[in-house]
Amino acid sequence: MNLGDIFGPEQIIAEMKAANRWEAIDELLTNLISTGKIKPEHRESIAAVIKKRETSMSTGIGFGVGIPHASTDLIPEVIGAFGRSKLGVNFDALDNQPVSLVMLFLVPLGQFQKHLHTLAGIAKTLHRKELRQAIESAPDAAAIYTVIKGQGGAK
Repeated sequence: MNLGDIFGPEQIIAEMKAANRWEAIDELLTNLISTGKIKPEHRESIAAVIKKRETSMSTGIGFGVGIPHASTDLIPEVIGAFGRSKLGVNFDALDNQPVSLVMLFLVPLGQFQKHLHTLAGIAKTLHRKELRQAIESAPDAAAIYTVIKGQGGAK
């Protein structure tokens, strides 16, 4: 699984403005709408399932990484958006540290194995310190995408 298969450079926000996890999720949802990955009329329904999942337990997994995610019947395939915050986002992370890298992804409803596989792959990929440092030092979205695409996946 390669993160670059879930999103393209146009789904990367190199300078997120969000201060907390809810704003980060909203900012990434806005990106998915503006890039045509989700329909504007589905925004509220999709936001609700993401927020329901996030309220049950924060997806701030530590190491400055947040992976908000959900399943919905409003998409035909796995989609995602990636954001970087140089200031850090309060994500109520497990290690109580701010999150600088946020990977929002959505999986079609009923694809439980794909959901787990995608989540595990993202977590494993973003757990690599060298990768996180390369993303954090990349100058723009295109460079972030090149770093991510060059990883070849988490096996």
